[in-house]
Amino acid sequence: MKVCVYLSYIGLGANLLHLAYVHELSKKYGPITILTLCKNLKDALQDDNAVEDVIIIDKKFNKLKNIFSFSSEIKKHKFKKIYIYYPSARIVIACKLAGIKEVYHYPILKKKNLHLVNEAKKFTCKVLKISDCKTFANFQINKERLLNISSYFDKSKFNIVIGAGSSGPTTKWGVENYSKLINKLNKLDKFNFFILCGPNEKNISSQIINNTEKKNIVDLSDKSISEVIPFLVKADMYVGNDSFGSHISSQSGKPSLVILLDAPKAYTDYSPHHIRIIPEGYDINNINHGSEINPNLVKVDYLYNKILSNI
Repeated sequence: MKVCVYLSYIGLGANLLHLAYVHELSKKYGPITILTLCKNLKDALQDDNAVEDVIIIDKKFNKLKNIFSFSSEIKKHKFKKIYIYYPSARIVIACKLAGIKEVYHYPILKKKNLHLVNEAKKFTCKVLKISDCKTFANFQINKERLLNISSYFDKSKFNIVIGAGSSGPTTKWGVENYSKLINKLNKLDKFNFFILCGPNEKNISSQIINNTEKKNIVDLSDKSISEVIPFLVKADMYVGNDSFGSHISSQSGKPSLVILLDAPKAYTDYSPHHIRIIPEGYDINNINHGSEINPNLVKVDYLYNKILSNI
């Protein structure tokens, strides 16, 4: 039986946040096909036994005027069941027009103030008729991929991924802060660092490396998502902006210190391995997309102490 999960999210982090529910559905149906707007999800989940395939939806189908062509596209895959993790009448209608017999979806009018974790868990339990389910997955990766990067790691040191990159300027802690943090930690002579930035953010990693006194840093900015993931799984800790890296490291059982400047708490609600770093004077419940908080309200000394207390 071809069973599909629909994830109407562009960001890799938001998609990975739903991985536990794909795993839960796979317990009943076997490997699941995922339909998503996220271009990188297929590479991220290449080793996941619960995932049959990841099909990327062209963003042109994310418009009401294209509902019939969208329906035709979905019909090609001959799904018997689809679980839509998003409140959208457009997606529901397209799936029904595609002839999918069983279409399960969020309440259509639930879009405002949607809590990604709570709603996803509630929906999964309801459709599977179970009383409870996990909200975080055990991220799966081929062991050979971890062996292939072992030369980058010093077992005598504590290896930290610094998530200095992110999808927008309002979520970044900044080059100066990361440089100061690394220099302060390096006085203890017990760390190695990996700088996580996208290919278009190489200037960020270059500046951090140039501003640090000790050259115990690996730049990951020239690597693909597939190449970066083993570093996130193998490292001892993630420290950085709200980005996809924290979702992989936390679901690999590693402490993931996430600086929340412009992201709702739901993005870190689902895993006990997330450690939230809140700007001075702010209530976590009042931080959301559009908050645009001054990154310097997260003090270097505060984050330094948080790292040491979670080693």
